Amino acid sequence: MMNHFKIGMIGFGEAARAFASGWTRPDGAVLVAYDIKSADPLSAGQIATACAELDVRHADEARQSLSDAEIIFSLVTADQALPAAREAAKWLKAGALYFDCNSCSPSAKIIAAEAIEAAGGRYVDVAVMSPVHPARHLAPLLVSGPHAEAAIEALEHLGMKPKPAGEKVGQASSIKMLRSVIIKGLEALTAESMLAARRAGVENAVIASLQASDPGIDWAKRSSYNLERMMVHGARRAAEMREVAATVRDLGLPDRMSAAIAAWQDEIAALSVPADIDDLASRADSILKRMDEERDKGAAAIR
Repeated sequence: MMNHFKIGMIGFGEAARAFASGWTRPDGAVLVAYDIKSADPLSAGQIATACAELDVRHADEARQSLSDAEIIFSLVTADQALPAAREAAKWLKAGALYFDCNSCSPSAKIIAAEAIEAAGGRYVDVAVMSPVHPARHLAPLLVSGPHAEAAIEALEHLGMKPKPAGEKVGQASSIKMLRSVIIKGLEALTAESMLAARRAGVENAVIASLQASDPGIDWAKRSSYNLERMMVHGARRAAEMREVAATVRDLGLPDRMSAAIAAWQDEIAALSVPADIDDLASRADSILKRMDEERDKGAAAIR
Protein backbone atom coordinates (compact mmCIF):
# COMPACT_ATOMS: atom_id res chain seq x y z
CA MET A 1 0.00 0.00 0.00
CA MET A 2 2.55 2.62 1.14
CA ASN A 3 6.02 1.55 0.04
CA HIS A 4 8.77 4.16 0.41
CA PHE A 5 6.74 6.64 2.36
CA LYS A 6 7.82 9.29 4.83
CA ILE A 7 6.68 9.32 8.45
CA GLY A 8 7.01 12.59 10.32
CA MET A 9 7.10 12.76 14.10
CA ILE A 10 6.60 15.89 16.15
CA GLY A 11 7.77 14.98 19.63
CA PHE A 12 10.15 12.08 20.14
CA GLY A 13 9.75 11.25 23.80
CA GLU A 14 8.74 8.01 25.49
CA ALA A 15 5.56 7.37 23.50
CA ALA A 16 7.07 8.16 20.11
CA ARG A 17 10.09 5.96 20.73
CA ALA A 18 7.90 3.13 22.01
CA PHE A 19 5.69 3.25 18.92
CA ALA A 20 8.53 3.46 16.42
CA SER A 21 10.57 0.73 18.10
CA GLY A 22 7.74 -1.75 17.58
CA TRP A 23 6.85 -1.09 13.96
CA THR A 24 7.42 -4.37 12.19
CA ARG A 25 6.33 -3.65 8.61
CA PRO A 26 7.71 -0.25 7.59
CA ASP A 27 8.40 -1.36 3.98
CA GLY A 28 11.18 1.10 3.27
CA ALA A 29 9.68 3.94 5.27
CA VAL A 30 11.75 6.99 6.15
CA LEU A 31 11.22 8.37 9.65
CA VAL A 32 12.07 12.02 10.27
CA ALA A 33 11.70 13.11 13.89
CA TYR A 34 11.85 16.43 15.68
CA ASP A 35 11.58 17.18 19.39
CA ILE A 36 11.59 20.74 20.70
CA LYS A 37 12.75 19.58 24.14
CA SER A 38 16.05 18.26 22.83
CA ALA A 39 18.93 20.62 23.55
CA ASP A 40 20.37 19.56 20.20
CA PRO A 41 18.56 18.07 17.20
CA LEU A 42 18.02 14.36 17.56
CA SER A 43 20.85 12.48 15.94
CA ALA A 44 20.16 9.72 13.46
CA GLY A 45 21.95 7.43 15.90
CA GLN A 46 19.51 8.27 18.70
CA ILE A 47 16.54 7.56 16.49
CA ALA A 48 18.13 4.45 15.01
CA THR A 49 18.59 3.02 18.48
CA ALA A 50 14.83 3.07 18.91
CA CYS A 51 13.90 2.22 15.34
CA ALA A 52 16.32 -0.31 13.96
CA GLU A 53 14.19 -1.31 10.97
CA LEU A 54 13.65 2.18 9.58
CA ASP A 55 15.69 4.60 7.51
CA VAL A 56 15.98 7.22 10.25
CA ARG A 57 16.79 10.89 10.04
CA HIS A 58 16.69 13.81 12.41
CA ALA A 59 15.21 17.24 11.83
CA ASP A 60 16.69 20.56 12.83
CA GLU A 61 13.22 22.07 12.84
CA ALA A 62 9.59 20.98 12.64
CA ARG A 63 9.30 21.89 8.96
CA GLN A 64 11.82 19.20 7.98
CA SER A 65 9.80 16.59 9.82
CA LEU A 66 6.54 17.60 8.16
CA SER A 67 7.43 18.41 4.56
CA ASP A 68 6.37 15.63 2.18
CA ALA A 69 5.36 13.26 5.00
CA GLU A 70 2.41 11.05 4.12
CA ILE A 71 1.63 10.44 7.78
CA ILE A 72 2.50 12.53 10.80
CA PHE A 73 2.37 11.57 14.48
CA SER A 74 1.96 14.36 17.01
CA LEU A 75 3.18 13.10 20.38
CA VAL A 76 3.88 16.19 22.46
CA THR A 77 2.71 17.38 25.88
CA ALA A 78 -0.98 18.18 26.18
CA ASP A 79 -0.36 21.93 26.43
CA GLN A 80 1.66 21.88 23.19
CA ALA A 81 -0.75 19.82 21.09
CA LEU A 82 -2.68 22.76 19.65
CA PRO A 83 0.44 24.88 18.95
CA ALA A 84 2.00 21.82 17.27
CA ALA A 85 -1.05 21.39 15.02
CA ARG A 86 -1.00 25.06 14.05
CA GLU A 87 2.70 24.84 13.23
CA ALA A 88 2.19 21.63 11.27
CA ALA A 89 -0.54 23.28 9.21
CA LYS A 90 2.11 25.60 7.70
CA TRP A 91 4.16 22.77 6.24
CA LEU A 92 2.16 19.58 5.81
CA LYS A 93 1.59 17.92 2.47
CA ALA A 94 -1.92 18.01 1.02
CA GLY A 95 -3.74 14.83 1.99
CA ALA A 96 -1.30 13.93 4.78
CA LEU A 97 -2.79 12.02 7.69
CA TYR A 98 -2.17 13.90 10.94
CA PHE A 99 -2.46 11.60 13.95
CA ASP A 100 -3.06 13.73 17.05
CA CYS A 101 -2.20 11.19 19.75
CA ASN A 102 -2.11 13.71 22.58
CA SER A 103 -4.25 13.58 25.71
CA CYS A 104 -6.34 16.68 25.05
CA SER A 105 -9.92 17.73 25.54
CA PRO A 106 -12.30 17.14 22.62
CA SER A 107 -12.73 20.91 22.22
CA ALA A 108 -8.96 21.37 21.83
CA LYS A 109 -8.84 18.59 19.24
CA ILE A 110 -11.69 20.13 17.28
CA ILE A 111 -9.77 23.41 17.06
CA ALA A 112 -6.61 21.55 16.03
CA ALA A 113 -8.58 19.67 13.39
CA GLU A 114 -9.82 22.93 11.89
CA ALA A 115 -6.22 24.13 11.44
CA ILE A 116 -5.06 20.88 9.83
CA GLU A 117 -8.08 20.51 7.55
CA ALA A 118 -7.87 24.14 6.40
CA ALA A 119 -4.31 23.43 5.25
CA GLY A 120 -5.40 20.39 3.23
CA GLY A 121 -4.40 17.72 5.73
CA ARG A 122 -6.52 14.92 7.15
CA TYR A 123 -6.83 15.22 10.92
CA VAL A 124 -7.32 12.08 13.02
CA ASP A 125 -8.27 12.06 16.70
CA VAL A 126 -6.26 9.24 18.32
CA ALA A 127 -6.55 8.15 21.94
CA VAL A 128 -3.82 5.90 23.38
CA MET A 129 -5.67 3.69 25.84
CA SER A 130 -2.84 2.08 27.84
CA PRO A 131 0.74 2.78 28.92
CA VAL A 132 3.11 2.50 25.95
CA HIS A 133 5.34 0.09 27.88
CA PRO A 134 5.52 -2.81 27.55
CA ALA A 135 2.97 -2.79 24.70
CA ARG A 136 4.89 -0.29 22.50
CA HIS A 137 3.16 -0.11 19.07
CA LEU A 138 0.56 -2.63 20.25
CA ALA A 139 -0.92 -0.24 22.81
CA PRO A 140 -4.66 -0.08 22.03
CA LEU A 141 -5.68 2.98 20.04
CA LEU A 142 -9.11 4.53 19.53
CA VAL A 143 -9.51 6.50 16.32
CA SER A 144 -12.26 8.95 15.40
CA GLY A 145 -13.04 11.57 12.79
CA PRO A 146 -14.07 11.63 9.13
CA HIS A 147 -10.77 10.03 8.03
CA ALA A 148 -10.89 7.16 10.51
CA GLU A 149 -11.07 4.45 7.84
CA ALA A 150 -7.94 5.65 6.04
CA ALA A 151 -6.24 6.20 9.39
CA ILE A 152 -6.91 2.68 10.55
CA GLU A 153 -5.50 1.27 7.31
CA ALA A 154 -2.31 3.32 7.71
CA LEU A 155 -1.87 2.39 11.38
CA GLU A 156 -2.43 -1.31 10.67
CA HIS A 157 0.22 -1.10 7.95
CA LEU A 158 2.66 -0.22 10.73
CA GLY A 159 1.48 -3.18 12.80
CA MET A 160 -0.50 -1.06 15.25
CA LYS A 161 -3.86 -1.91 16.85
CA PRO A 162 -6.43 0.81 16.15
CA LYS A 163 -10.19 0.57 16.66
CA PRO A 164 -12.85 2.97 15.37
CA ALA A 165 -14.50 5.24 17.95
CA GLY A 166 -16.78 7.33 15.76
CA GLU A 167 -16.99 9.62 12.76
CA LYS A 168 -16.50 12.87 14.69
CA VAL A 169 -13.29 14.41 15.97
CA GLY A 170 -13.48 14.37 19.77
CA GLN A 171 -15.18 11.02 20.23
CA ALA A 172 -11.95 9.09 20.78
CA SER A 173 -10.55 11.75 23.10
CA SER A 174 -13.82 11.91 25.08
CA ILE A 175 -13.49 8.22 25.91
CA LYS A 176 -9.86 8.67 26.95
CA MET A 177 -10.52 11.80 29.01
CA LEU A 178 -13.49 10.46 30.94
CA ARG A 179 -11.83 7.11 31.58
CA SER A 180 -8.92 9.01 33.10
CA VAL A 181 -11.15 10.39 35.86
CA ILE A 182 -11.26 6.83 37.18
CA ILE A 183 -7.72 5.65 36.36
CA LYS A 184 -5.82 8.75 37.47
CA GLY A 185 -8.39 9.31 40.20
CA LEU A 186 -7.61 5.94 41.75
CA GLU A 187 -3.96 6.95 41.80
CA ALA A 188 -4.75 10.22 43.58
CA LEU A 189 -7.02 8.43 46.05
CA THR A 190 -4.20 5.98 46.72
CA ALA A 191 -1.81 8.82 47.50
CA GLU A 192 -4.19 10.55 49.89
CA SER A 193 -5.26 7.34 51.63
CA MET A 194 -1.98 5.46 51.82
CA LEU A 195 0.26 8.39 52.73
CA ALA A 196 -2.11 9.36 55.54
CA ALA A 197 -2.42 5.74 56.66
CA ARG A 198 1.35 5.30 56.70
CA ARG A 199 1.77 8.46 58.75
CA ALA A 200 -0.91 7.27 61.18
CA GLY A 201 0.74 3.83 61.41
CA VAL A 202 -2.37 1.98 60.23
CA GLU A 203 -1.56 1.21 56.58
CA ASN A 204 -1.54 -2.56 57.11
CA ALA A 205 -5.00 -2.45 58.66
CA VAL A 206 -6.29 -0.25 55.85
CA ILE A 207 -4.88 -2.64 53.23
CA ALA A 208 -6.39 -5.62 55.07
CA SER A 209 -9.79 -3.95 55.17
CA LEU A 210 -9.65 -3.14 51.46
CA GLN A 211 -8.55 -6.70 50.70
CA ALA A 212 -11.52 -8.08 52.63
CA SER A 213 -13.94 -5.75 50.84
CA ASP A 214 -12.58 -6.44 47.36
CA PRO A 215 -10.38 -9.57 47.27
CA GLY A 216 -10.08 -9.43 43.48
CA ILE A 217 -7.38 -6.73 43.76
CA ASP A 218 -3.99 -7.09 45.38
CA TRP A 219 -4.30 -3.79 47.22
CA ALA A 220 -0.73 -3.56 48.47
CA LYS A 221 0.67 -4.24 45.00
CA ARG A 222 -1.82 -1.96 43.25
CA SER A 223 -1.24 0.86 45.74
CA SER A 224 2.51 0.66 45.24
CA TYR A 225 1.99 0.68 41.46
CA ASN A 226 -0.33 3.68 41.67
CA LEU A 227 2.26 5.65 43.61
CA GLU A 228 4.93 4.69 41.08
CA ARG A 229 2.78 5.99 38.22
CA MET A 230 2.48 9.35 39.96
CA MET A 231 6.16 9.51 40.93
CA VAL A 232 7.37 8.81 37.40
CA HIS A 233 4.61 10.23 35.20
CA GLY A 234 2.75 12.62 37.48
CA ALA A 235 3.59 15.81 35.59
CA ARG A 236 2.23 14.39 32.32
CA ARG A 237 -0.79 12.95 34.13
CA ALA A 238 -1.51 16.31 35.75
CA ALA A 239 -1.44 18.00 32.34
CA GLU A 240 -3.85 15.37 31.04
CA MET A 241 -6.17 15.85 34.03
CA ARG A 242 -6.34 19.58 33.37
CA GLU A 243 -7.59 18.65 29.90
CA VAL A 244 -10.03 16.24 31.53
CA ALA A 245 -11.29 19.07 33.75
CA ALA A 246 -11.84 21.19 30.62
CA THR A 247 -13.73 18.28 29.04
CA VAL A 248 -16.02 17.97 32.05
CA ARG A 249 -16.65 21.74 32.14
CA ASP A 250 -17.42 21.73 28.41
CA LEU A 251 -20.12 19.17 29.20
CA GLY A 252 -21.68 21.53 31.72
CA LEU A 253 -20.59 19.59 34.79
CA PRO A 254 -18.40 20.57 37.77
CA ASP A 255 -14.77 19.49 37.50
CA ARG A 256 -14.12 19.14 41.25
CA MET A 257 -12.65 15.64 41.11
CA SER A 258 -10.58 16.20 37.97
CA ALA A 259 -9.05 19.39 39.36
CA ALA A 260 -8.16 17.67 42.64
CA ILE A 261 -6.61 14.72 40.80
CA ALA A 262 -4.44 17.11 38.78
CA ALA A 263 -3.26 18.77 42.00
CA TRP A 264 -2.23 15.45 43.58
CA GLN A 265 -0.46 14.28 40.42
CA ASP A 266 1.44 17.57 40.20
CA GLU A 267 2.41 17.48 43.87
CA ILE A 268 3.82 13.96 43.82
CA ALA A 269 5.68 14.54 40.55
CA ALA A 270 7.23 17.78 41.81
CA LEU A 271 8.89 15.93 44.70
CA SER A 272 11.16 14.09 42.21
CA VAL A 273 11.31 11.00 44.42
CA PRO A 274 12.97 7.99 42.72
CA ALA A 275 10.60 5.07 42.22
CA ASP A 276 13.29 2.38 42.21
CA ILE A 277 11.97 0.55 45.31
CA ASP A 278 8.64 -1.18 44.71
CA ASP A 279 7.69 -1.79 48.36
CA LEU A 280 4.58 0.25 49.28
CA ALA A 281 5.84 1.26 52.72
CA SER A 282 9.22 2.34 51.35
CA ARG A 283 7.64 4.38 48.60
CA ALA A 284 5.25 6.03 51.03
CA ASP A 285 8.10 6.81 53.43
CA SER A 286 10.19 8.36 50.64
CA ILE A 287 7.31 10.56 49.53
CA LEU A 288 6.43 11.61 53.09
CA LYS A 289 10.05 12.45 53.87
CA ARG A 290 10.32 14.67 50.79
CA MET A 291 6.97 16.31 51.55
CA ASP A 292 8.21 17.13 55.06
CA GLU A 293 11.43 18.55 53.65
CA GLU A 294 9.51 20.77 51.24
CA ARG A 295 7.17 21.92 54.02
CA ASP A 296 10.10 22.77 56.29
CA LYS A 297 11.85 24.58 53.47
CA GLY A 298 8.74 26.65 52.83
CA ALA A 299 8.36 27.46 56.53
CA ALA A 300 12.00 28.55 56.77
CA ALA A 301 11.56 30.85 53.77
CA ILE A 302 8.65 32.60 55.49
CA ARG A 303 10.56 33.22 58.74
